[in-house]
Amino acid sequence: MQELRTAWQAIQYGGAMVYPLLALGVLAIAIIIDRGVLYARCLRMPAVVADLVETFGFSWAELEKQLKQLGPRNAYGRFLQVIADNRNQPAWWVESRAGDEAGRIEKTLARGLWVLETIVTAAPLLGLLGTITGMMQSFNVIGASTLVAPTQVTAGVAQALIATALGLLIAVLALFAFNLFSRMQSQSLDTMERLGSRLVDHIRLDQEGGEAAPGPRSAAMAR
Repeated sequence: MQELRTAWQAIQYGGAMVYPLLALGVLAIAIIIDRGVLYARCLRMPAVVADLVETFGFSWAELEKQLKQLGPRNAYGRFLQVIADNRNQPAWWVESRAGDEAGRIEKTLARGLWVLETIVTAAPLLGLLGTITGMMQSFNVIGASTLVAPTQVTAGVAQALIATALGLLIAVLALFAFNLFSRMQSQSLDTMERLGSRLVDHIRLDQEGGEAAPGPRSAAMAR
């Protein structure tokens, strides 16, 4: 507890710029936690599903069984389910619907990342502004009188250094998180594209061989 009080007193030497910097830091941590939880839930890809899609003669019934186990929140499950639901349609129709679903998933994964990207740029600039105000305070003390108070000069220097260090720390944290989430998002979309291509190829083979199972719409028409 005493260490926290000492750290807070040291941070307060940073001047007025400390408070917006701390607000950016809290916002960055909140977004990191939110995206981390979302990515952990949505981007879980069991090996059994990937292996099944990569199999040449897999069963659509088995695939749908595995997709139901993933749940509606899983990004891979949502994407592959759209292809499976439209497998009796022409291949170009399936690719169009799969592309639309991939776009919606990408928007969900990217939500809030622009804020992290903004913090990466804004935090060092606010720290630099705190540096300028701290140095101006020191220069005012030096130029105000022939008798210079060392403690007042060092207070301005401390304000400049603390604001700069805090701004850089927040920016580095947001930068690493932004790059990590962007990398995970890119890899997941690449995986969806690869697996989606396998399913569309399988649909083309089924349609060429006349083996496509009747969907809900075609079954209703048959009745």
